[in-house]
Amino acid sequence: MEVIDTHVHVWNLEKAEYDWLQNDTSILNRSYKIEELEAEQKNTAITGGVLVQAAGNFEDTNWMLQVANATDWIKGVVGWMPLKDPSFTATALKEYLGNPYFKGVRHQIHDEPDPQWLLQPTVTQSLSVLAAYDVPYDVVGVTPQHLITALEVAHKVPELRLMLDHMNQPPIASGERFGEWGELMKAAAAHKNVYVKISGLGTCAKKGEAWTAEDIQPYIEFVLEHFGENRCVCGGDWPVALLAGGYQQTWQQYLKVLSNLLPDAAVQKVVYNNAVSFYNL
Repeated sequence: MEVIDTHVHVWNLEKAEYDWLQNDTSILNRSYKIEELEAEQKNTAITGGVLVQAAGNFEDTNWMLQVANATDWIKGVVGWMPLKDPSFTATALKEYLGNPYFKGVRHQIHDEPDPQWLLQPTVTQSLSVLAAYDVPYDVVGVTPQHLITALEVAHKVPELRLMLDHMNQPPIASGERFGEWGELMKAAAAHKNVYVKISGLGTCAKKGEAWTAEDIQPYIEFVLEHFGENRCVCGGDWPVALLAGGYQQTWQQYLKVLSNLLPDAAVQKVVYNNAVSFYNL
């Protein structure tokens, strides 16, 4: 079985500024390079990876593209665009699309004070530019309001393909089944261009290293039921996953849950085929 990790971070404090790390006192506040992950990746089923934006600047995107070019198993990059400036976005996008590894765009909306950041007219205009070039957008939401905003984006720019990173933080820690998150995810599933990334669930469980497949299975089962086996992908979220055990543990639990819930052919779609088609790898 081939597996693509659709959510890998690398950050290099000498190459770019990462505002969110400035007051971070955790293990995350240092550079994380691809070579460090490769030592673990060799002990997992991972055969390909997608690097995902970690800073709101071109330096981070350029660094990821450099890493992708030098790393044979990295197949694509989800970078950053200045979405508040539609003309700048259009110009930059044309340039970046000349790079074979540039596959998508993300902005750290969860770090913006306004949960409706994506609904600013200039940003929505930029998202329409992405849609015109068939470049997908990763939504990193952490609250119900972020999900409500994503629903509005799906309504305003229906041709834009959206990926809900980390399943938009399901209520694993509280054990709620499935509350407001569930209702909003059902509404999101009604939009054929909205996809879900099964990722970040170890940290979402808020149990440190003690989370299990049993903790996360009901929520994965829920998204598979509503989005189907063709609109879900899987991601390891390294190095953030180190806050909740580690990379190997993360993938062991995800693959265990998926094999519990799906036949092998459907598992292959979720861990490989859907990533290839969504990100045009």
